[in-house]
Amino acid sequence: MNYYIGTTLVKAQPMTRGEYNQFKGWEAPKGEDQTIDGYLVEDETGYTSWRPGCQFDKYYLKVDDNPNLPSGVSVGPQMVNDFIVDYEVFTKKDKITIVIATLVNGFTIVESSACVDPVNYNEEIGAEICKERIKNQVWNQLGFLLQTAYKGIKNN
Repeated sequence: MNYYIGTTLVKAQPMTRGEYNQFKGWEAPKGEDQTIDGYLVEDETGYTSWRPGCQFDKYYLKVDDNPNLPSGVSVGPQMVNDFIVDYEVFTKKDKITIVIATLVNGFTIVESSACVDPVNYNEEIGAEICKERIKNQVWNQLGFLLQTAYKGIKNN
């Protein structure tokens, strides 16, 4: 069996396992905990399933509503900010700022900025420049992820 990466745009609403069983008209199996929080998930084909909250939260990211786009959704500034969990800022050679950003999925992005003369160096300004560049990269990467979820891996 081979491994695959999959991304899809889904609709979801909070629902316990018991509520999902009622929604489907199913009798709950004996001993199954009906109080587990999760989500009713619907994909683009209309197929519905239920996922425990911990699994759903690990694999899905809420996108911003945008009725002006055919997809109805987009990446927003709060999504970008929330995707970055930590910044580390360093100064090297008295005039270079290096910023390492850690994202929610553990991925890291590194940016740097520098000035010509160490007399003009300001770590705060350098860090802000690097952080803006990092945010632009995250925005681009989340846009790629959303496009893949909306149109699929192969757009044909």
